[in-house]
This record gives sequence, structure tokens and C-alpha cells, in this order.
Amino acid sequence: MDEALKCNNLTVGYDGKPVLTDIDFELTRGTLAVLIGANGSGKSTLLRTLAGLQAPIAGNIMLCGSDIDNVSRRQVSRLRAIVSTSRTGGGALTVEETLAVGRNESISLFGGMSANDKEVVAKAMEDVGISSFAHRYLATLSDGERQKVMIARALAQDTPLIFLDEPTAFLDVAARIETMDLLRRLAMSGKSIVLSTHDIAPAVSRADYIIVADKSRKRVIVGNRDEMIASGALDAAFDGSAVKFDASLLDYR
Repeated sequence: MDEALKCNNLTVGYDGKPVLTDIDFELTRGTLAVLIGANGSGKSTLLRTLAGLQAPIAGNIMLCGSDIDNVSRRQVSRLRAIVSTSRTGGGALTVEETLAVGRNESISLFGGMSANDKEVVAKAMEDVGISSFAHRYLATLSDGERQKVMIARALAQDTPLIFLDEPTAFLDVAARIETMDLLRRLAMSGKSIVLSTHDIAPAVSRADYIIVADKSRKRVIVGNRDEMIASGALDAAFDGSAVKFDASLLDYR
């Protein structure tokens, strides 16, 4: 099955109040989808709902063919990993220990990993390019290095789908480009990536799909990148303002 994520008649919101309604789309496996929209448009609410962190107001979500309402929380954690926008803590742990916790919350840090666990953790570090500081403490790393660790931690869960909320929020320009290049490579290797971002140009240039949260109409527009750009659909992200998407820059101006 090529389906990574599918929504049917989805409505998301909080306290019973709809923020985005009538959402229908499907993303195939091994692709990178970028979610954009103005502040308050419902991006984070949509991402949290898609990842199973909060219940939808209506409709249903399928993760890799499994209805999220009909599987346990443990099963959901085997289908998707999450990288949040918050600055990472856990400075007392080494990089390798941080990934071990991501691999399995029940693993003891005192020799509790199986040979397979160790292999998965080592491969995640290698894939992200952080093997050289496996034994460094998280507290000693730069923001860019820490973000790579959090992505590697998600990889160590060995899930087909990864959600990221503003993964470049605290990074400098070089680290932002490196992070987006890494996510592009992960998608090309078969992982399904869904991320929200305000870092438009690097994300859009590497995306397969673009998801636009249209705040004024409480709707979501989804399509492959080239079709979305050509149709002018990206202007809906900031509808009602003078800000428009410039296809030559792959950014708003």
C-alpha cells in the first residue's frame, strides 16, 4: 500500500470549536509534505490532530492504512514519530542515550538495549550524520546539532511516518538548509515526512506536496508542489493581505 496519510471529512479545532473543516487529502509514502499558513490559521492544531495527539471534531484519519480511532496508542506510536517545536531538554543524557529513550521508553539506560535496538540507534545516528558525537551530552550541543539529534531520535522509533512542528524555528540559516536537506533525503529513502513551517523557501523547494491552511475560509488546500504554485493556491495562506507568493523566489513578498 502506497498510502501514508489519508483524511476523510476531517474537522479540527479545540473546545469543540472548528478551526479547519471538510479536510480531504491523501499523501503517498516516501514523500515530503509541507504545511504552511498564517499565525492562528490552525497549522499546529491540524498537525497535532493528524499525529493523533488530539482528537478531531469530526471525520477520520488513516495512518499507513490504519484508522487512528481503531488502534491503540502503542500501535499509533509504531506508525508515526513526532519532533516538536520546543527547545530540547534532557541535557544530562548523551546523544546515544537520547536515541535509546526514543527507541523504547522502557529501555534501561544501564545496558537494557537489545542488539537490534543498538543497531537501529546506530543507523539513525549514521543516517542523520551525528555518529561522531554519540557520547557527547545533549547540553553541550548547538541548537542545530540538537535538532539533528531529535530527528535521529524520531528515526530510531523506526516508524514509516514522521511529523515535525517548525523543525527549523531556532536554527541559523546554515542549519535550516541542512535540516531541510536532511528531511528531503529521508523522504527519498522511503520515510513519509509532514512538517509545518514558516521557513517557506527552503521547505517549498524540497516539497513533494504543499498543504495550505486558509484561515479566512477555515479550509485546507492540498496538492503537489508544482500544481499548487501554478494555480496560485499558495496565496490563500495569507488571504486578505498584500502578501503574495512569488514563484520565482519560492517565497512570499
